[in-house]
Amino acid sequence: MTGADGVDNGAMTTASSPSDHAAAAPAAPEAAVPSAAPAPGTTTSSDAPVASAAPVLLLVPGIIGPSALGAGEEPIVLADGTAPQLRVTDLGVTRGEGAFETIGVFDGRIMALAPHLERLQRSATMMELPELDLDVLAQAVRRAVDEHADVPELLVRIFVSSGPEGGAPGTARLTAWIHAKAAPDYSGERAGIRVVALDRGIPSTAPQTSPWLLAGAKTMSYAINMAMIREAERRDAQDALFVSSDGYALEGPTSTLLVRRGDTFTTTPASAGVLPGTSLGSVVAGLRAGGLDCTEELLTPAEVAASDGAWLLSSGRLAAPITHLDGIALPVDMELSRRFCDLIAGRAQA
Repeated sequence: MTGADGVDNGAMTTASSPSDHAAAAPAAPEAAVPSAAPAPGTTTSSDAPVASAAPVLLLVPGIIGPSALGAGEEPIVLADGTAPQLRVTDLGVTRGEGAFETIGVFDGRIMALAPHLERLQRSATMMELPELDLDVLAQAVRRAVDEHADVPELLVRIFVSSGPEGGAPGTARLTAWIHAKAAPDYSGERAGIRVVALDRGIPSTAPQTSPWLLAGAKTMSYAINMAMIREAERRDAQDALFVSSDGYALEGPTSTLLVRRGDTFTTTPASAGVLPGTSLGSVVAGLRAGGLDCTEELLTPAEVAASDGAWLLSSGRLAAPITHLDGIALPVDMELSRRFCDLIAGRAQA
């Protein structure tokens, strides 16, 4: 139930009325998305709207296709991000029942859009939500980038909740929205982070024995993830590493684990209940292009601490090298870390 975005996920206020790791081969980044309008502050004779530097909010009533739309209703609607847009009875609020994704956009390049949408559908399927219209979502993501002013790093979040409480069986209408805003400054984390290992409380076999725990789904129920980050901070660390109850390192609360041992790079298998990392695919492709071996294997925290380097990978923070795990210093290769960041951000080819 974790996500590899490395960012706070709040996007909307509530109101009483409506107006929103497997080492797989990566998808190529989206082509650069041109600005839909001149930069703010410039003059133009055109009547075209000027892209906004403020966060952009889009509602997506067409999340499950045209059949869900009312008469004359558009599938994608630009909304006021400062006004209430979500019912207080929405199950995303009352139960945390929903899925989300965070997509990095670097210099206009939308990274790994298809893998993110496929992972969103995977999470929705695990939660028994209806089939999503991924084409509409792709259009909405591109529009959110167009509507936002050009910035070097942008985060686009997609949220899909189960909708308002009380819907009759077969008539449920999902609530979906997209929120785009400039990314925070992650330069400190990209230079290195201190990490502590914390017990996640479930075994690495949970996906097979207890699928109702939704291990490996990126859900809106993020209270545990945030609590673990707060606990890490209480222990003078900046992030946490989930550990299964049978003793294996899994992933970070918002990130994917990558470990170096010699010339071999290892990540946690998705079968252990971790979120399949979209950022990981870009890094693995780059490593394999350089002739290096990439494997999936369960490692203990002690094995990670004794490794030749480890990183937490995510769509926003990119590659954060682990400088210490439970107080034990790890080797840090900053040149390799920068290479990983460039691969995830689409600034370098595999």
